[in-house]
Amino acid sequence: MTEDNRLNNFPKTFFWGASTASHQVEGGQYNQWTIWEAEYAKELARTAHQRLSWLPAWDRIKDEAEDPDNYISGTGVDHYNRYKEDFALVKKLNLNAFRFTVEWSRIEPEEGKWNEEAIAHYKNYIKELRRQKIEPFLNIWHWTLPVWLAEKKGFEKRSNLQYFERFIQKITDELLDDVQYVIILNEPNNYVSFGYILGEWPPGKKGKMLSAGITYYNLVLAHRRAYKIIKKQRKDISIGAAPNTSNIQPKRPHNVFDILTTEVMRYVWNWWFLNRVRRTMDFVGLNYYFADYYTGLGKIKNPHQPVSDLGWYMEPEGLYPIITRAWAHYKKPIFITETGLADARDEYRRWWIEENIVAMERAISEGVDLRGYLHWSLLDNFEWGFGWWPKFGLVAVDRKHGMKRTIRPSAKWFADWLGK
Repeated sequence: MTEDNRLNNFPKTFFWGASTASHQVEGGQYNQWTIWEAEYAKELARTAHQRLSWLPAWDRIKDEAEDPDNYISGTGVDHYNRYKEDFALVKKLNLNAFRFTVEWSRIEPEEGKWNEEAIAHYKNYIKELRRQKIEPFLNIWHWTLPVWLAEKKGFEKRSNLQYFERFIQKITDELLDDVQYVIILNEPNNYVSFGYILGEWPPGKKGKMLSAGITYYNLVLAHRRAYKIIKKQRKDISIGAAPNTSNIQPKRPHNVFDILTTEVMRYVWNWWFLNRVRRTMDFVGLNYYFADYYTGLGKIKNPHQPVSDLGWYMEPEGLYPIITRAWAHYKKPIFITETGLADARDEYRRWWIEENIVAMERAISEGVDLRGYLHWSLLDNFEWGFGWWPKFGLVAVDRKHGMKRTIRPSAKWFADWLGK
């Protein structure tokens, strides 16, 4: 990649940024996830060897993975208090965009009672992004629910959508005046899969296919209704959806069963949600981590190398077919709203970013309206059911020594490349 390639292939208005999520970085949360963590931390630590010892990184992560504290989000990385410092890192990395979540459980900790201090915090947060000339990408919901709403069964009950609509109205009234880009829901397909089918996340309902289907469709309705509420006040705002998308391919390109399974999984995983909100989205957000090769009737058989610390097969160039398929389906502007890897030793992150850039250059050269790239993540963070040991950050965070931030070599390379 050369400077000329970048100047020729990426628009001057292109957004280069990083992403975070409130529960993963802020600290001091009280929501359905913190309740879940307290209940299951010891069990996750006890079963860590059984679940994770197959990972190539096991010897390095063993001590953390077998420690119950690993599974408690706790103080996070104190981003709630250190956001100005973290935005300065965004600037130092030559990035011009930042995706974040507003935490519903902070804003409405009790049903119908708004926390004005939390609202003021997020107002100042957005003002600081603007002050530092960083474009805010506001994500409204990233899997966490206030405890009171979880007790009412959250999105599983359609009648509860009234509470989400009220929350959306409050966000619109209070926080969107200086925001141009909004993502309503993050990865509803992951939320439903892990919460209602695999049972590994709250509410921990394993194999509940009917509940999964109901919840998933209710999230479609939640997106549609939120879109209309926001647009009623801000017709100019750009609203998108951000599912988890995979580069799904047949393991044997000429095998009829592999091809059939691939087509079904592409539709179910990548396009089902987007197809149902296509009239209520102004852009497509793509979260990309996986290339999955299907064989037979629904079996994944991926190559064994290279893999991340989480054991996920890595194919960063697979971003290209995802982008081009999304463009063919929807013909709407596209943002890469998340992509990255768990890589504590920083062995593969530069390669991942380089291959992502090549994939984006190729898509743009073919006429795709691609407008931004938001790497996951800015900071090492709490990685849900895995806890603290996976390291996704462009910036390492030492939680044992004052939350010290250190820019990783791959991020320095990326900053230098952007600064040319």
